[in-house]
Amino acid sequence: MVIRDEEWLVTAVEQTPQGQLLTVQGLSELVRETTATFYEALEDNVLVLDPADAQLTADESPHYRRSRLWVEATLRKTAVPLDNPGLAVATRMLARALDYQQSAVRQALDPANLRPRILLADAVGLGKTLEIGMILSELARRGRGERILIVSPRHVLEQMQQEMWNRFGLPFVRLDSVGIQRVRQKLPATRNPFTYYKRVIISIDTLKSDRYLAHLRKQRWDAVVIDESHNLTNSSTQNNRLARVLAPNADALILASATPHNGRYESFAELVRLLEPTAVRPDGTLIEDEVKRLVIRRHRHSAEVARTVGTDWAERKEPQNFLVPASPAENAIARELDEVWLHPKSGTSPYSGAASRLFPWTLAKAFLSSPAALTETVSERIKRLSPAATDSQQREIDALEHLRDLSAQQSTDTSGKYGRLLEYLKQIKVGPRSSERAVVFAERLSTLDWLTDRLRQDLKLADGQVRQLHGGLSDTEQQEIIDSFKLESSPIRVLVAGDIASEGVNLHSYCHELIHFDIPWSLIRIEQRNGRIDRFGQRHAPQITTLLLDPDSETFAGDLRVLRRLLEREREAHTALGDVASLMGKYDVGEEEDEIRRVLAGQKQLDEVMAPSNDTSAFDPVAALLAQISGLPQPPAPQPVKKAGSTASLYEADLDFLRDALEEVYETPGASVNAGGVNWREYPGSDIVEFAPPPDLRRRLEVLPQSYLAQRRVLESIKLATSSARGQALLAEALKGDSKITWPEAHFLGPLHPVLEWASDRALARLGRNQVFAVRGDVEEPTVLLIGTLTNRRGQVVASCFLHVAFPNPDNLRFALVTAQPDAETMIESVGLRKPQGNPGPADLEGLEGLVRTAVHAGDEQLAQVFAAAAANAQQRVTSWSARAGTWDEEADALIQRSALKERRIDMGEEHRLAAAMSPDRRLVRPLLLVLPTDHPTTGATR
Repeated sequence: MVIRDEEWLVTAVEQTPQGQLLTVQGLSELVRETTATFYEALEDNVLVLDPADAQLTADESPHYRRSRLWVEATLRKTAVPLDNPGLAVATRMLARALDYQQSAVRQALDPANLRPRILLADAVGLGKTLEIGMILSELARRGRGERILIVSPRHVLEQMQQEMWNRFGLPFVRLDSVGIQRVRQKLPATRNPFTYYKRVIISIDTLKSDRYLAHLRKQRWDAVVIDESHNLTNSSTQNNRLARVLAPNADALILASATPHNGRYESFAELVRLLEPTAVRPDGTLIEDEVKRLVIRRHRHSAEVARTVGTDWAERKEPQNFLVPASPAENAIARELDEVWLHPKSGTSPYSGAASRLFPWTLAKAFLSSPAALTETVSERIKRLSPAATDSQQREIDALEHLRDLSAQQSTDTSGKYGRLLEYLKQIKVGPRSSERAVVFAERLSTLDWLTDRLRQDLKLADGQVRQLHGGLSDTEQQEIIDSFKLESSPIRVLVAGDIASEGVNLHSYCHELIHFDIPWSLIRIEQRNGRIDRFGQRHAPQITTLLLDPDSETFAGDLRVLRRLLEREREAHTALGDVASLMGKYDVGEEEDEIRRVLAGQKQLDEVMAPSNDTSAFDPVAALLAQISGLPQPPAPQPVKKAGSTASLYEADLDFLRDALEEVYETPGASVNAGGVNWREYPGSDIVEFAPPPDLRRRLEVLPQSYLAQRRVLESIKLATSSARGQALLAEALKGDSKITWPEAHFLGPLHPVLEWASDRALARLGRNQVFAVRGDVEEPTVLLIGTLTNRRGQVVASCFLHVAFPNPDNLRFALVTAQPDAETMIESVGLRKPQGNPGPADLEGLEGLVRTAVHAGDEQLAQVFAAAAANAQQRVTSWSARAGTWDEEADALIQRSALKERRIDMGEEHRLAAAMSPDRRLVRPLLLVLPTDHPTTGATR
């Protein structure tokens, strides 16, 4: 392509609201080694070079290195077709792609879908983050993952960023508080930050602000990921507003949540509507077949999962519920709560507010957490009542002050639960010189502070050996604690955690002990907490321990049996179903807690609010539908398809390709950097290579995680692990944290690594304007290799094909034999390009000028037939999609006419535009190589 009188190689095409954005690599002398982007609509004269006009040039390089590099780079840069069923790269990364995870990826990429849309609703611990990374890596290989936005809770930003880079080679810029400050220093306030960085990970709390909405409305994404997506279902929230902005502006949409709805039919419909508007009828009802296509849900004991995880997910031990006798001081408080607040003899508690039957249980819950929590709750309530208190309020204040006095008399030494916690931690040998560690969960911040101080003193632990994790910490503080705890070398022996740590955080790497110091009044919350250590990758049987206070107040003790029964039901549901969300039919932590309060207050019976632990369909149709999805028989996972469009390689390993690319660009890679070399080093027997990245590569690497760049000094010298086994070993070593650096010494050179992308671009740029190499190979007559692609109007590859065009009589071009090859690998093997061969010198090209033009035209005629079926199939899907959107429009119009419910009307214009853009649009044939017989004569001429 010629733009602004310079020659460029197009390496990527992105569809934007402003038209096609071309990413190009310079070819001509003035712009060589330069990467640029152009909006096609803004350029006065864009000349697209005709492949049929390509000129032959004899390859003079040793072993035809230039030709091999050029063909290899072309195959790597050609996107895998949208309709290809195989996994091209997801199984070649550092993530161990389990069968059930692969099936989720295949469902998301199902060619029957016009665009990838899925709700990953797997239960806690199955590895949804890995499924996300696998899907994104496949999208990237298909040319659909250039611009990606990941939205997650702020405390897991770094964890998500590390997983994407370490395991999949996908670099994301993390916009936490520090990252945002860095962007503000680089960009003017009016600049859209999402046009500056192509792959971004950001917290939902940051992104939902009005500051970013205007930018987001103008930005299209290849893929958007929203983690913990159950927070989107309330249509009146900022979270939902954000999702409604992002969903129509994204090609692929991945939602992830272990609790995919809150029990309200309309809320789940809202989640499905984000994925696919036509999957929800205009009247708000779900189309069940569409939901099954869009949602995937499994749990620990699903057959597909159970037969796969093996010893990599140890079964949890029988839970320990310690019934702890209350101390005299605790009994005094319990009696006061029982006789004055919970079951007053007068029939009325001192509470002066409206919810007189529920507030006393708020006091009871604080008491069951810790004396510090009760004191704080009482003090806060007194503050709200003073100073101008009415008589009824003054009566409440007096009762509260008496309760506070009792709480003050309860010293930490007389706390039964704390004493049992301390005893148990010592029993499992948690101490300053032990490697054993534990997670202790509690709800109240005051309880966390109280526990931290007492445990540090009583276990003789240093400040850094007891840490707190709660929502009051900054995002960088939260990430630092989580990052430390997952290391084997972490000094943390006890992590005292609030419920912010119950979602999305991996705490299982070197910990298998979890203790509930207080009991959440929610089955969902209990399961979420347990899932921090009871998850895939846990090699030691996780032990869940709960501390239950047993006061001598008979009525109060009877009430607390409800909480013990709650724990039993969680265990039963975990064993029978793998998750507990459907037992109460609320699917919301707050609503479950309210129901338990009503049970404790005597307003309901436990059996009224809880289904049998082996029945997930007792409450609502959404629960029944999800249970049906999770129970669907899963087909056996097909073997990864190697012949996936353009996945064949001329090289045995990625290292061989990289080495050849550097040898070609820098004649002596071992020369000094100042002399233009790269200081290439291979460490024998280590599967590690190292080199100094040249300036144009350094610019590309600047978007890698900043801590990785700093800790490993990547911009000065980058180390790469050249085998997956070595990459896994180095990653495991980094998690031990012996060097206090959390990034592996060498990053795995996977198929999507930016270094390989750079090498491909450099290899492609070595060939002149619209030229084709000529080499000798294992053929009997001159043979032109062609690659053909069918693309839609968005520039995405719908289908690809590889052709041989042989010329038995080069003097008579009418006799061209066109043969379609099954795949690139077969084409490469058939002409002997798989193994390097000696180059006796440049081939004589006299009289061969017309071969390429004839081959391109003959190949195009052949491809018209080959692609006819693929085009018809793709068009059928587009037509079906358009028909669905049209039917939805008609139903919506009828509904509005009948009921005037205009607020339910969705603008389907974007759906129709999408369908039109996905229609097959262009057939392109490109010459890859002219292969001549091995005895073809040599000449010094290059044409």
